[in-house]
Amino acid sequence: MSGERKSQAQTVWIGRDQPLLRGRNGTEGVRCKSAALAWERKLPPEEVIFGSSPAMLDIRRKIEKAASVDIPVLLQGETGTGKEVLARFVHCSSQWGDGPFIKVNCPAVPAALFESELFGYEKGAFTGAYESKLGRVELARGGTLLLDEMGELDLNVQAKLLQLLQDGEFCRLGGKNERVVQARIVCATNKRLQQAVKQGTFRQDLFYRISVFAVELPALQQRNGDIPMLVAYFLEKYGRKYGCSVPPVSNSLLSRMQKHSWPGNIRELENVIHHYVLFESEEAISSDLDRRNCEDLVVDWPSSKSIALKEITQGSAKEIERRIILETLEANGWHRGVTARALGVSYPTLLYKMKNAGLPMKRCRRLGVSVVEGLNLAETDRTEG
Repeated sequence: MSGERKSQAQTVWIGRDQPLLRGRNGTEGVRCKSAALAWERKLPPEEVIFGSSPAMLDIRRKIEKAASVDIPVLLQGETGTGKEVLARFVHCSSQWGDGPFIKVNCPAVPAALFESELFGYEKGAFTGAYESKLGRVELARGGTLLLDEMGELDLNVQAKLLQLLQDGEFCRLGGKNERVVQARIVCATNKRLQQAVKQGTFRQDLFYRISVFAVELPALQQRNGDIPMLVAYFLEKYGRKYGCSVPPVSNSLLSRMQKHSWPGNIRELENVIHHYVLFESEEAISSDLDRRNCEDLVVDWPSSKSIALKEITQGSAKEIERRIILETLEANGWHRGVTARALGVSYPTLLYKMKNAGLPMKRCRRLGVSVVEGLNLAETDRTEG
């Protein structure tokens, strides 16, 4: 029958049935099984997504159960913790995997246009509406709709979204007829929605509706045991992209990375490894991490307890010593003998301090690429000669 489309969930009447490979306005969609499998292959392996930390393994068990059930999913966590990757994993693992995956970046859509973008509009609904347009909800029919950073949604739009979740119905802007579209709704946010409810910026009834299954993704610092696996994955990913074989990072640098705070989480780690693939300069990464640590340096201690001043000063002294050694090495072209003399210590003492500080023992070669200004790396090697 013309205009009819069957999904695994229900029959949806849209008016015409065209295969959808890419939605409008930058939306992404998948419409067939082979395309869904190709999309799934773009995801990192499951062992990379979830790692081996107890928190992520618990999330994995919960996600595998939730994927088979038609309930909204709420993914919460800091920026860069992998919420979108997990949303795509949920999509590919569910009965909606044959359908499209539509992402809506909520803060990127102006509030005045959000309703028409989400629900679509009819011809003549407003000046300039010369033809009807499908909204993101209809583009996601039979698939998954990801509302990214949905804590930014306007209260009026929240009310309409609540109706969609409760009744599975919505109305296009300028339309009179209710439309029925069933799609899995996945919401992602880096905000504390419970706090937003208390502040009156997020509807309590909507929060309860979308948090039937809620997941809190841990920060990378809380799962630092997964960093070696993530580093290996990003090395392979970008090595394949640029067609080069990249040596693994040293154990000392891996140890340094596991101690870093990673305020940007997995996204920040990926950025660092991307730069390493281009330059193969471990000292540049170490210097860059030093700069970031200096910018993010915050002394934190429980206000209700006494301050261990000796431990704080000892830790700060070690960090200052590490930075002095690194800067002196760079100033002397990483000649360790000259550096030891400049610092007034013996050569074995310098090597001992370098090892304890997690510094590489020698300068790593680059890929023969000149230092590109603006890569936001910290101090890089000076060209010798």
